[in-house]
Amino acid sequence: MTSPFRASADTPADPLDALAERLGGIAYGGDYNPEQWPSEVWQQDVRLMREAGVNLVTLGVFSWSRLEPRPGVHDWDLLDTVLDLLHENGIAVDLATPTAAPPPWFTRAHPASLPQNASGTRLAHGSRQAFCPSSPDYARAADAVVTALAQRYATHPAVVLWHVHNEWGNHNALCYCDTSAAAFRDWLRRRYTTLDRVNDVWGTDFWGQRYGDWEEIGPPRETTAFRNPGLELDYRRFSSDALLDRHRAESALLRDLAPGIPLTTNLLGTLEKKVDGHAFARHCDIVSVDHYLVAADPGNHVDLALNADLARGMAGGRPWLLMEHSTSAVNWQPVNVPKAPGEMRRNSLTHLARGADGILFFQWRQSRAGAEKWHSAMLPHGGTDTRTWAEVTALGAELASLAEVRGTRVRADVALLFDWHAWWALELDARPSERLRHLDTVRDWYGALWDLGITCDLVAPDADLTPYRAVVAPSLYLVSDSDADALHTFVRGGGHAVFGPFSGAVDAHDRVRTGGHPGAFRDLLGLVVDEYLPLREGESALLSDGSRAGLWTERIEARGCTARLRFADGPDGGPARGGPAATRHSYGAGAAWYAGAALPARSLRDLLDAVCREAGAAPAAAVPAGVEAVRRSAGDRAYLFLVNHTDQEATVPLEGHTRLDGTALPGGASVPPGGVVVLREQAAPGREADRR
Repeated sequence: MTSPFRASADTPADPLDALAERLGGIAYGGDYNPEQWPSEVWQQDVRLMREAGVNLVTLGVFSWSRLEPRPGVHDWDLLDTVLDLLHENGIAVDLATPTAAPPPWFTRAHPASLPQNASGTRLAHGSRQAFCPSSPDYARAADAVVTALAQRYATHPAVVLWHVHNEWGNHNALCYCDTSAAAFRDWLRRRYTTLDRVNDVWGTDFWGQRYGDWEEIGPPRETTAFRNPGLELDYRRFSSDALLDRHRAESALLRDLAPGIPLTTNLLGTLEKKVDGHAFARHCDIVSVDHYLVAADPGNHVDLALNADLARGMAGGRPWLLMEHSTSAVNWQPVNVPKAPGEMRRNSLTHLARGADGILFFQWRQSRAGAEKWHSAMLPHGGTDTRTWAEVTALGAELASLAEVRGTRVRADVALLFDWHAWWALELDARPSERLRHLDTVRDWYGALWDLGITCDLVAPDADLTPYRAVVAPSLYLVSDSDADALHTFVRGGGHAVFGPFSGAVDAHDRVRTGGHPGAFRDLLGLVVDEYLPLREGESALLSDGSRAGLWTERIEARGCTARLRFADGPDGGPARGGPAATRHSYGAGAAWYAGAALPARSLRDLLDAVCREAGAAPAAAVPAGVEAVRRSAGDRAYLFLVNHTDQEATVPLEGHTRLDGTALPGGASVPPGGVVVLREQAAPGREADRR
């Protein structure tokens, strides 16, 4: 992945490395909202930040109404004072453009800028991101405040990073107003040139939807029956691009007015499917993500690892920033359970293990009013006499001691393909089963790899696959011709690729690939799917290994592949009884594998284990169940992170490892229950060569 950021006399070749040099180590801190507190609190804030080891705060995220209280009238007093105070205390600033929260005066002056939902209801001011991404009034006002902000603070010594907007599209990804409709038509003209091409890719001859004039095309608003899936898919793409255009516009202003300061934005990973995270990441100098645990999920530590690996994949393997996570409970789940003692440290160091060079939280001081006052913070309501504060200060000290890890990279032999376009397409209406969900499938497959100890990068289908030994594609229902060709080339050249059910079925426009399923991968996999056979709630199919598949099965005809797993003969085998359930096909110098069912955990783990073993992809270390091992390295430096998610002490036999203080291990590493151990190891010859 290539960033648009380029080195010059005053811009370093690696923005995050330069940022870490400026900070003196790993970034540590969080969102700081001094406008919520009287000025006498600010001195206490910076004193406690220093005590906690904070070296970076995000400032000004929701400050538009403070910075511009009336149209064109700016008040810089608060920001001037706080920036100076932070700088005097050695705390650097990630300065945000405040455009995620237009002020009340703007909405009052431009009511048509408010977003409209699919039923035609105009949403009201009163939250955040209450704007239509295509509104020209919003664009003018946002560009004006960004310009004023950059002109004033481009040379302020506290500002080391620009934070563009906040969580693009979290609340307003899809607007269905007339302004959006006109912008959508312009987007279609640029993408397809002719109306005939639009009619072709959307298949508008079905149900008599053929368009004869551009003005006849509107957003996929609520209607009498199923909406055209091609239109819906392209509207998702347009909506993501409309927000990306705003990101690029703000970024261009910042780069022009404040050259030399890198920029980022906090992406949401799998928290939302609303925008294409890969596209936004390509327009950031440093990739940042937010991640919040789902408290009710007992496997939420696996989801944390998944999102960290996605952040690293979006960053092209470079280190990245964890821009937001929580010290304890969040405020938006049905039941907001606090983190257990030690859990915050374990979460933070797991992100560090998987490539983060910064650990930040929302937020510094817990709010006393507003919608997020029950969201935890580094400094809780109870102040410094709290467990959370004790853990925050301890983590700050520990991260300072781990400074030598920064700049190293996680090297993965396996790529897991993660595509927002395939996600959008799979979950449109009128699919074979609404129970087959993209993220559920990805999590199942990633969880199997996690159980095997296999580190993987989550990358876009158009990523460079040459560094990897194996490619895992759990849910690639939609795939473009070029991406399908790249996967053929990867396997033909000696790689191993494994595909989940219902893969390759449609092209980039959600049109079925005819000639036999699974369309794009039929020859690669050496099989034909005669029929997709989704299962009803409560149904299952017995497999030859004694386990049962639920949710989805397929009737497969072998055309050169060999079956590694079969549906059982007889009624218990389900509608595809006796046929292959998982296959392997030699192709060129490599092999392509297929799961023609929603395999249960054991069967899926066995299949992926076979793929990884044959491909030569191995875990970072042999560890007990419930313990993860991840390696970061660069040159002759290598560090092994051991994270114990169990309530029992774990022993990992290791040789050639030492503690970071240089002391040797007595026969192996002991990892306390719920604990994390970081070890220094001698890099194996050739292992640290940068394959990217």
